Amino acid sequence: MPTTTQLVISGLSKPGVMAQVAQVLGEAKVNIKAFSAPEVTGTGKLRLLVADLEGARAALKAAKIKFTEETALLLSLENKPGALKEVADLLTKSRINIKCGYCTPSREGKRAIVVLTVSNTAKALTILQDQSLDEF
Repeated sequence: MPTTTQLVISGLSKPGVMAQVAQVLGEAKVNIKAFSAPEVTGTGKLRLLVADLEGARAALKAAKIKFTEETALLLSLENKPGALKEVADLLTKSRINIKCGYCTPSREGKRAIVVLTVSNTAKALTILQDQSLDEF
């Protein structure tokens, strides 16, 4: 199961933040492959998976948009009721906390692409090795 680097932009939740980030990355020809922008009041976190990590870093730095990076797991689950529960149960039994997660169906809809950040990435990789995702 692969991991990826997720960009995290923390800031005040207000109109235009997503538009600014999307514009900066779009002008740099960096494709956003997935994102999470949960509803918050006050300060929130925008998490992004991008096709060109180096290009995104350079573009965000040039635009003076502060960001951090975190390792995320990429899982490919069967797109059916209970699939996420199985993963969550395995992590719970190993005392691994899910800090953040989001998903999208695959192009054909038979699989769900799940992005997770967890409290112990190395241990989670061992436990979830059968939930493989070859490419995203």
